[in-house]
Amino acid sequence: MANTIIELENMEFQAFHGCYPLEQVVGNRFLVNVTIEANLQNAAFSDDVKETINYLNVYQTVSREMAKKSHILENVAARIIDAIYNDFPVCEKVTVKVSKMAPPLGGKIEKVSVTSCK
Repeated sequence: MANTIIELENMEFQAFHGCYPLEQVVGNRFLVNVTIEANLQNAAFSDDVKETINYLNVYQTVSREMAKKSHILENVAARIIDAIYNDFPVCEKVTVKVSKMAPPLGGKIEKVSVTSCK
């Protein structure tokens, strides 16, 4: 029985996560990557979207969680993982990477990222 891996890569959001009060007002640009592992053999053979994990629905789950303010990226990633498991019980493993672009660290830096899996 082979598992399928679904990846949604570089979903971009304007969100209000951060330790500093200004970050929670002004916001920042974030990228989110989600990897889902699940047994989707029925979908592979039936070619029926109702048998798989709908990518649009995953995107909407991530978007809903990104809209909630957090102080740290670890919290954002954990919430997204929990929401995906809640919305898609067929998932066997979920990995989420949240990247804050151009974080205010006092120098030039492309991004800072947190990756969590469960």
